[in-house]
Amino acid sequence: MKKRFLPLFLAFSLLTGCAAGAVTPVPVPTGSVTPVEPVQNELQPVGAAACLSEGLGDSYSAFALELLRQSRGEGENALLSPLSVLLALGMTANGAEGETLEQFAAALGMGRDALNSLCVRFLRDYSDLGGSTESTLLNSLWADPDLTLNDPFVLRCQDTYKAQLFRADLQSPATVQALNDWVSDATRGLIPSIVDEFNAQAVLALVNAIYLKNRFETPFPEPHSDWTLDFHNADGTLSQPRGMSTERTMTYLSHQGGQGVVLPYDDGRLGLMLLLPEEGTALTDYLAAWEGSTLSSLLSGSQERQVDLVMPKFKAEWSGSLKAPLAAMGLADAFDVLKANFSAMGSVPGGNLFIGDVIHKTAFEVNEKGTEAAAVTAVIMECGAAMPPADLILLRFDRPFVYGIVDLELGVPLFLGAMEHMD
Repeated sequence: MKKRFLPLFLAFSLLTGCAAGAVTPVPVPTGSVTPVEPVQNELQPVGAAACLSEGLGDSYSAFALELLRQSRGEGENALLSPLSVLLALGMTANGAEGETLEQFAAALGMGRDALNSLCVRFLRDYSDLGGSTESTLLNSLWADPDLTLNDPFVLRCQDTYKAQLFRADLQSPATVQALNDWVSDATRGLIPSIVDEFNAQAVLALVNAIYLKNRFETPFPEPHSDWTLDFHNADGTLSQPRGMSTERTMTYLSHQGGQGVVLPYDDGRLGLMLLLPEEGTALTDYLAAWEGSTLSSLLSGSQERQVDLVMPKFKAEWSGSLKAPLAAMGLADAFDVLKANFSAMGSVPGGNLFIGDVIHKTAFEVNEKGTEAAAVTAVIMECGAAMPPADLILLRFDRPFVYGIVDLELGVPLFLGAMEHMD
């Protein structure tokens, strides 16, 4: 046996192209699986009578929120794409059985069938947005020749997640280069690579990639000259990032503990959310009070108000391991070589498949015109992130705040971030 096995599961949340290099797709296995229909009734628009309080939208939002809480360090910036992580774990869950599968359901807040249906809807909805939005969501499987994949698992990934299957020696530098070129092309260079090399036990990489470039419905006015904003970092220091400002009618959000705005994109579906805790409230305490229904409640209770908005232009990047956060959220067995059960995924003689690590990388940029964002998730499986007028609301994002890209129709986040300090 050339190696013990480590199925490496890569979830890239921003992808636009096909695999680079000489690696080519292999034929689809024979057979069929029951088609998965996208969720319809359980995800209602936030303004509808039946909201997301008991639906899959709130379950997904609760997962996204807890992932952010578990991944961020006190006083540190964090940026995740829960959408990318969900799609990556969704493909992985289709290879799990027994108690391991039950833990996926507990951690994600939904069973495998509901998870697959929700992912189908997300892939459908966010791959075809209007306006000037550029969006791509793609999935693929990179399998080492030593791994025997079960046809039902491959078919589910292909039919539900539209994943391409590639067979290649994962330890070959050419394969690593092809995969990294694919990631770079898919994320328009925002994330140039995901792996330097594969572990000797690596046998499978499941890849999801997302790319989003959105223009504001109403852009900020272009400044006549650059100016800086005094930003009060969480550690008490002061930074001076470039700023931008505008005064106009906006979608205003207000709830106990904070307030903010949503800046819609010209696709009519997504928007940039900015939320500012009350003065003196740390982001940790602010986020601790959130529930799965908080975001949908905020959006459904929004008002059109006159706002004087001042905020920084910024670029944000984040990379780190999600192994500890996901284990703390109930997915512990999947990381345990003795307890993990991925028998539905495939097999390598003499070993047991388990998740060795989950690596997540994100990139985000906001300016006067809009935002550009990308994310990559790698699930590595082994064997053996002056006073204004009274009617004018002044919002000055000059201290730690929460931000993200949200679905204005469903009230769920695609990206979530915590800005604690700026360079």
